[in-house]
Amino acid sequence: MSNLIYLLSPLKQEGSIFLPMIFFKNVAKKIDFSKSDTLLFTSKQAVESANEIDETWKSYPSIAIGEATKKRIEELGGTVIYTPSNFYGKVLAEEIKEYFSDRKILYLRPKKVSFDSQAHLAQYGIVLEEQIIYETGCKGYLPEQKPDENAIIIFTSPSTIHCFFKNFSWDKSYTAVLIGEATKVHLPDYCDYVIADEPLIRSCMEKAFSLKKG
Repeated sequence: MSNLIYLLSPLKQEGSIFLPMIFFKNVAKKIDFSKSDTLLFTSKQAVESANEIDETWKSYPSIAIGEATKKRIEELGGTVIYTPSNFYGKVLAEEIKEYFSDRKILYLRPKKVSFDSQAHLAQYGIVLEEQIIYETGCKGYLPEQKPDENAIIIFTSPSTIHCFFKNFSWDKSYTAVLIGEATKVHLPDYCDYVIADEPLIRSCMEKAFSLKKG
């Protein structure tokens, strides 16, 4: 039994086999801040892309979804004014409505999203401006690069699941480690899985190591 850990994130982590499934490409040449006074970021990559396109984003306060997003905003010199306690459904909408109903929020987002924030928040009377600034694509692999039997496979986003299944079939000996509930929705029902204790790659690695020891 190998129990090798495969990490599908674009970032390497010690103790895992690096098998990145996705790549990112900026699709905007500029960002239109004219109708907004606050930014909404739902991923670290959105922050990276905004910084590459127009560093003016740093002069606007940001709402950050997730600790990794918050950390990257601050590392690049931006200001985080709020991190919602939950990104799922009604909780997110109620918090933004309570604290930011008077703000003009610009959501800097990927081309494809797993959760339609704009439509959901509109149900609660919150209007989001949106701009697509990057897109996610799938890397390609040969059949012989498929993970070994009994592998522990870490999925860090819905995109990594989609791209994995474009390249490989699932082996019943595999166990998936998922970064969060939103990612679980995209995993086929026949896959065995566990969910990380926190929505962080570090937590995914810890969960994978605990499975390996077990």
